[in-house]
Amino acid sequence: MLLHDARQQITEACFRLSDDGLVVGTAGNLSVREGDLVAITPSGLPYQDMRPDLVAVVDYATGKQLEGSLKPASELDLHLTALRATGQMSVVHTHSYAATAVASLEGVNALPAVHYYICMFGGSDVRVADYAIYGSPELAANVERALEGRTAALMSNHGSVVTGPDLAATYVLAQELEWVCELYLRTLAVSSPKILSDEQIAAVAHKIRDTGYGQHAPAEEG
Repeated sequence: MLLHDARQQITEACFRLSDDGLVVGTAGNLSVREGDLVAITPSGLPYQDMRPDLVAVVDYATGKQLEGSLKPASELDLHLTALRATGQMSVVHTHSYAATAVASLEGVNALPAVHYYICMFGGSDVRVADYAIYGSPELAANVERALEGRTAALMSNHGSVVTGPDLAATYVLAQELEWVCELYLRTLAVSSPKILSDEQIAAVAHKIRDTGYGQHAPAEEG
């Protein structure tokens, strides 16, 4: 079976999506790229029914399906475009409440730097891509523009798309984007939020790069 490990990772992540508040029903989709191949969730399958063999595998260059008995997610073009635009190796597309709410606010063209976590997505904001019907080339093109210099974007009246180096990291980034969106909405409900400057966000990003923030637990001694 092609991309066995990637398909297993996608299956395990799918079991968490609803409980983590990132999707409702069968909304949203996940993908992982390995070389010239991409594993992606099938279209419209309830997440509790996911299995590795049901995860579709497509060609990265053409999108042609190579394995999987079910057709790929309707947002296949979006995933391939996001992978190509960012050079990342995984995509998590969600319909989470806070991200979708921010993307549906009149006059809001980007999620501003209400918290320094915004630097996790490549800049001092996360842009809102213009609305287009789901699964369309127009939507993929709109998201591609919003991803310029970024690794995540909101999608007007739709949801969010987050890219990263692997599925585990991208999943966490999707949760962090949802958290920043929720923080922004709560702040708006009380007063006008204070927004960090481009210079302040750049300083945080520089510190993270210099310190290599984050650690992994060492193996237990035998």
